[in-house]
Amino acid sequence: MRIGRLIARLLIGGLFIGHGLQKLAGWFGGAGLDGTAEGMKKMDMYPAKPQAAAAGLAETGGGALLAAGLATPLAATILTSVMLTAIQKVHFANGPWNQNGGWEYNAVLIAAALGITDAGPGPISLDAVLGTERKGPKWMAAAAAAGIAGSLGAIEAGKLLKPEPETTTYS
Repeated sequence: MRIGRLIARLLIGGLFIGHGLQKLAGWFGGAGLDGTAEGMKKMDMYPAKPQAAAAGLAETGGGALLAAGLATPLAATILTSVMLTAIQKVHFANGPWNQNGGWEYNAVLIAAALGITDAGPGPISLDAVLGTERKGPKWMAAAAAAGIAGSLGAIEAGKLLKPEPETTTYS
């Protein structure tokens, strides 16, 4: 499992980095920050541009931490939060299956990040090199709980910070 965890971290973390850069910079066919902000508006995630930046930074930063095996529970928290938000705001209504735009892929990514937290990032990781590896079911549960809280916070902020519709007055 030494190499297996490394491969899983590099692949999953790298894909998250790519998704984050799609949002932030428009790389890899992404919409960039402005396009992502427009999508945030459609999902009632306000303020849209900061929410777009937060999602992009979460995916990029969380992916980088996971790939490096650094602060693994924090990486799992960040990635769980962003994936739960995506499930709630985009995928849940479509059912579970990915082919229908559902949430199965997001759930698999959450399970992978939390599974890596439970098992630990492995000996080929910055956590291991620095002696800061935190792993096990308590760390996994804490990452899951914090990820849920982060997602609920982002969604609630989107509702609370939604701008009032402009009204037209006639004189």
